Amino acid sequence: MPRLTTVAGPLPVSAVRGPALSHEHLVLDLDRTGDGAAVLDPGRHLRAVTSELTALREEFGLSLIIELTCRGMGRDPRALARIAEESGVAVVAATGWYYEPFHRDEIGGTPVDLLTATLVQEITDGLDSTGIRPGVLGEIGSHGDLPSEPERRALLASAHAALATGLSVATHAQLGRGGLAQLELLAGTGLAPHRISVGHQDLLDDPAVHRELAASGAYVAFDTVGKESYQSDDTRLRLLLALLDAGHADRALLSCDISRHGYLESEGGQGYGHLFRSFLPKARAAGVDDELIDLMTRRNPLRFLTGTDPDTAADNDTEVI
Repeated sequence: MPRLTTVAGPLPVSAVRGPALSHEHLVLDLDRTGDGAAVLDPGRHLRAVTSELTALREEFGLSLIIELTCRGMGRDPRALARIAEESGVAVVAATGWYYEPFHRDEIGGTPVDLLTATLVQEITDGLDSTGIRPGVLGEIGSHGDLPSEPERRALLASAHAALATGLSVATHAQLGRGGLAQLELLAGTGLAPHRISVGHQDLLDDPAVHRELAASGAYVAFDTVGKESYQSDDTRLRLLLALLDAGHADRALLSCDISRHGYLESEGGQGYGHLFRSFLPKARAAGVDDELIDLMTRRNPLRFLTGTDPDTAADNDTEVI
């Protein structure tokens, strides 16, 4: 039986009985202007975050958060462990590097092999001297149609670290652009596409790109659900239905990417529960049944993280391709 690496330690996939959010932030600091908007501070917002997750566990059975705050994004592994313990929702933490404007000095001109060694050490020994180990590489970023040179090195290092440790890679494709280039670069190292999730594809109104990503075996992340200032949920739903109609439900991942405190319910935002309370009811009304919803919100995230289908892994640990 495959296991996830969570902030509380190894967790059998069989323990994840409810849905997962495949791309979230529970602690974050992306503030570059001083206005404090792009922040989820453990000193100020931890109680509100924990309260939301607890309510979602009780109402919808939320079982897992894939938390993609990595190096240079204000991560706090101890805060993640506290949120997981107090909410009863398992949390998978991440390592890697976001896109270039948020790169730390360590990227500089550092060659890929040394960047890889940094990631492998964190995966093996734990994050920031806490002993808390990451269970995914992400959100590994690029912006534009092609990664910049530093972003290219960060992506390659992530792929090599994934190959060395058995973890999967989740990307940040700024506004949905550049996903095919990310996939080509990552898969070119030998990393199997089914261990790659290409991020923010619900911000790209291009069903042909989504089909191409999915046909390769990669996961297509519709992970900014509810962020209406970037894209309407009506458009997101249209794009998702097109992907499902093309036969690629087994490649779709869903989440909300809460990335600032103004998105929290306590501050009048849509909250982590927007997927369950608003978007999925619209999907059901459009004909998406509960089996497909379970596939996209539980089985697919677990398959992405482990490479195996949670509903067959007990009998057969064959990789899912």
